[in-house]
Amino acid sequence: MKKIIIISAAVVLVAVLIIANLLKEEKGLEVTTEKVERGTVIKKVTGSGQIKPAVEVRISANVSGEIIALHANEGDSVSRGQLLVELERDQYQAAQQRSESALLAAIAGEKKAASDLERAKKLYQQQLISDSEYEAAEADFEAKQANRLQMKASRDEAAEQLRKTRLFATMDGVVTKLNKEKGEMAIGATFQEDVIMIVSDLTVMESVIEVDENEVVGISIGDTSDVELDAFPDSVFKGEVTEIANSAITKGLGTQEQVTNFEVTITIKNADDKFRPGMSTTVDVYTKREGDVVRVPIQSVTMREKNRLEKKKEVEESPAENEVQTKESEDEMVEVVFVISGNEAMAKPVKLGISDDSHYAIMAGLEEGDEVITGPFRAISKTLNSGDLVNIKEGEKNVN
Repeated sequence: MKKIIIISAAVVLVAVLIIANLLKEEKGLEVTTEKVERGTVIKKVTGSGQIKPAVEVRISANVSGEIIALHANEGDSVSRGQLLVELERDQYQAAQQRSESALLAAIAGEKKAASDLERAKKLYQQQLISDSEYEAAEADFEAKQANRLQMKASRDEAAEQLRKTRLFATMDGVVTKLNKEKGEMAIGATFQEDVIMIVSDLTVMESVIEVDENEVVGISIGDTSDVELDAFPDSVFKGEVTEIANSAITKGLGTQEQVTNFEVTITIKNADDKFRPGMSTTVDVYTKREGDVVRVPIQSVTMREKNRLEKKKEVEESPAENEVQTKESEDEMVEVVFVISGNEAMAKPVKLGISDDSHYAIMAGLEEGDEVITGPFRAISKTLNSGDLVNIKEGEKNVN
């Protein structure tokens, strides 16, 4: 008798479970939905970088010498034409004096040669000297004249070297970097800078960001942007793209981690007086805008093979049949959105436009007012098929 009771209870339990499963299946998969609406979708590209002045001048010496005076410190405001740096001048003054003396001697030599040539010319006309003597007098004058021109060039060069021992501001600005101190040597070179200080115009600031090669092609000069600085967490500054690099910055060349970026310069329109070169920035560049367009949440869009669009979940396939159909359709993936039709999910192929952080613009396939499935994500991305029974989760049906 006890055994019969146990068996009966087990049968009842199994029956209850079967009925519950059937009811659950009848009820369908719980999903969240949202009404399709029209709105604006703005595509953006995000990059990080640093703040820098739009204009900065590197003050460096063209001649070598000890720094004997610095007339501006880091953070000082300077004016165009203001004396900033003085180098030791003694050797350049001595060189100028030597060149002046050499020039005077060359002028005197030229005068003497001119006088000799004049006498030789008169004697030659009187046939008192030979042709060779007259030609020698001419040649001596020309040599002395050339020597005078050479000494004059040397004098000018020495004067220029002396002038370069004093360095002046070429624009109004602020000293943003001071690399040398009084008493240090400035290494002068024509083609290699030894920067003593940097003067920057802080009234116009830029953010230079790095953008991936796949995204930079969508950016154009004049695109608007929002600039955020770590140092100003509660502020957003407006900017405009003013320069896009033509040459790439490649990191990890030849490795699996190779990254190719391009620098994009954004001029900040409402820069704060407290901005400092080198501050970290995050920039959103808005590259394209679609207004009054049908849009759906990003998570509602997924990919399906064409042969699954009309397939019911209850229809089972043999492994062999499934393999054949998978091979046939592996190149026929389409973008779809699942919409509510009665108590079923119906897959609708869609043509996508641009996207922002939360929505896709739908160019074709949906209409305003359609109810699309927004979750759960795993079902949308993998398991949900067209024709599956669904049940809208209580409190999760959003009407926009």
